[in-house]
Amino acid sequence: MARSNNKASLLGIGDNVVDFYKDRNEFFPGGNALNVAVLAKRFGLEKAGYIGLVGNDEEGKHVVRSLEAEGLWIDRIRQACGENGKAVVHLDDQGDRVFLGSNKGGIQRQLTLKMEEVDLQAVEDYGCVHTSIFSYLENELPLIRERANAVAFDFSSHLELDYVKRIAPSITTAFFSGSALNESEVDDLIETVAGLGVDTIGVTRGSDGAYWQVGGKRYRQGIKPVEVVDTLGAGDSFIAAYLSGILMGHSVEESLDGAATFAADTCTRLGAFGHPYKVSAS
Repeated sequence: MARSNNKASLLGIGDNVVDFYKDRNEFFPGGNALNVAVLAKRFGLEKAGYIGLVGNDEEGKHVVRSLEAEGLWIDRIRQACGENGKAVVHLDDQGDRVFLGSNKGGIQRQLTLKMEEVDLQAVEDYGCVHTSIFSYLENELPLIRERANAVAFDFSSHLELDYVKRIAPSITTAFFSGSALNESEVDDLIETVAGLGVDTIGVTRGSDGAYWQVGGKRYRQGIKPVEVVDTLGAGDSFIAAYLSGILMGHSVEESLDGAATFAADTCTRLGAFGHPYKVSAS
């Protein structure tokens, strides 16, 4: 089938969680694939959708309600009997998140998402797909790549070369969290992934900004200083805004600058994109 000509659209496929703030007794919807889709829409992308698995608990229902409120296409969300993915977090005095534990993805880890023809038709329609290491879609990626114009993949801080080699043939863009890497290690990582045929490689390093390569050309983007409330979702905001900028026809430099501004704004409020749910005291 012909691939989509719709350049200003993005489809997130894969992980979603709720981030439970233990000290506040409330949770917010999140997860990399979901966050990037929602935040791309908020950034101004014309069309965004999400495909994933949610639980039949209150957390899963709240994720769906939040996506409906954000105006995303969610016709291909699956609901299954079991717990939605949940992470327990705490904010330190600087607003940095500290993960205290999780249920390892809940139902989406137990079942894993399988692409059906109707899902692949959506991939074709949207053109650009974003997913992540926490989506457990390794076996589905070749099918997705066959039908997509572009596939972006967030490796988080997982740098195992064998895994990267497995994923690289099915993606066009690779994102990494590189806060634990020094500048030389970032350079080596970018060179290695580019050598595997990936056109765009982005490494975010928290307060040190981002290191980028597109088509063999290097870029560097600093952060935009703000009064930090919560850093949860800042990296996903950066990715969402960058992808949206490129899809909207902006230059790499413009897209990176817009991404830094958008990520900084996310740090000024709780949750990746809001929609808090207060848990009743038991």
